[in-house]
Amino acid sequence: MDNEFLIDAKGLAKNYKMGQELIRALVSVDIKVKKGEYVAFMGPSGSGKSTLMNIVGALDTPTSGTYILNGNDVSKMSESDLATVRNKEIGFVFQTFNLLPRYSALENVALPLVYAGFSKKDRMARAQKVLEDVGLGNRSDHKPNELSGGQRQRVAIARALVNNPSIILADEPTGNLDSKTSYDIMALFKDLNEKGNTIIMVTHEEDIAAFAKRIIRLRDGVIESDKQNTEIRSVKPVSPEEFS
Repeated sequence: MDNEFLIDAKGLAKNYKMGQELIRALVSVDIKVKKGEYVAFMGPSGSGKSTLMNIVGALDTPTSGTYILNGNDVSKMSESDLATVRNKEIGFVFQTFNLLPRYSALENVALPLVYAGFSKKDRMARAQKVLEDVGLGNRSDHKPNELSGGQRQRVAIARALVNNPSIILADEPTGNLDSKTSYDIMALFKDLNEKGNTIIMVTHEEDIAAFAKRIIRLRDGVIESDKQNTEIRSVKPVSPEEFS
């Protein structure tokens, strides 16, 4: 594989059986993503974008085709190997934040490091550093119910970053946020991408996809278009005092 590409997928197909019916969620998808890219997957419900995200995120394997992630063939890995890839290579950001309610922001962020074998001291130091990077260093002892939606998503982003993953994979990251907070989160993603992080975002919102540098549109399990975004939206970064 050309080391220039972090993701190199060829002929990805995914079929599901629903009763007697065969659902072809992905038909034949080829996709390459370079290190440092910022890509949005777009498409209506049933387009295949979520299936593609699950394969890219090593949450599922394709029925056929190959998927090389950072030099490793993920296509036919066992569940335990997939779990290792997810923990090492991918930082997930979800629409619903997926934070543990009884844990502080610091403890939530440190959680992936438990599975990576870090000592408690190193886990907490590293988690505090990434919380500061996303502007929440002064909220580390707060529990999720003591934080706003935007702050909770920042904690989730810090948790995604804490393992220094190859990819940040964001699934509808602004779906539960109002417009202002959504744009604040997009400003953070822009900053992270400018620092070298590879970001893949799944969204159905045109205004959110417009922040990405490349937009891949799916329909009926195939790529309808794959284009560089020539009119990237920008948003003024907010200071930590303004974070909502």
